[in-house]
Amino acid sequence: MKLNNELKIKEEANLLFLILAAIFIASLVACNLIFQKFFFWNPLGLYAFELSVGILPYPITFLVTDIISEIYGSKRANQVVTAGLIASVFVLGVVSISMNVPATAWSPVDNTTFHKVFGLTGASVAASMLAYLLAQYIDIRIFHFWKNLTKGKHLWLRNNGSTIVSQFVDTAAVLILLCATGVIEWSKFWSLLQNGFLFKVIIALCDTPFFYLATYLLQKRFNLKPGEELVV
Repeated sequence: MKLNNELKIKEEANLLFLILAAIFIASLVACNLIFQKFFFWNPLGLYAFELSVGILPYPITFLVTDIISEIYGSKRANQVVTAGLIASVFVLGVVSISMNVPATAWSPVDNTTFHKVFGLTGASVAASMLAYLLAQYIDIRIFHFWKNLTKGKHLWLRNNGSTIVSQFVDTAAVLILLCATGVIEWSKFWSLLQNGFLFKVIIALCDTPFFYLATYLLQKRFNLKPGEELVV
């Protein structure tokens, strides 16, 4: 009976890991496909943000890696980051092939429209991937540094501390690369850096309750002590 229960918990843990990894990869790929559209957001009339829609799903990737880091450990979190890189490169290959095959005369989306929407995907993915790898690995390393230092306590500190630092690195790095390759004008750099980083900080603070809730529920389900990690 005990063995069956342990196997059931292990299966649930593996399934949850796959679901979290899928959410992470889907969010990451979506960022790189939709980034060319920009929008305004003025919450309560306090501050006017000018942002790429690609930024909307991106904070989810850091929340997911923090949850995986907390429950499954840094090794599993690094595996998801690597899988996300492979998925993004694969999607880039598919998009590149799609742009190079000619559209039929009756195609609802012609070559020009398709290229206008996806033509900068290669540049965005290249810039995003370099920034992504740097930021995600920094996020995981800082997260576990604070986790070890606080002996598994102060979830808010490692969640926000790791995310805020890594999000600044990511925002700055991707904008430098996009401006250097001519995708975005340098005149937009500081405003996009300020807007992007401030938006990510707000989202990082807002996702803290969700991180606490997820950690509480998963620790309870898998009988984990604070700071303890699953071995699956």
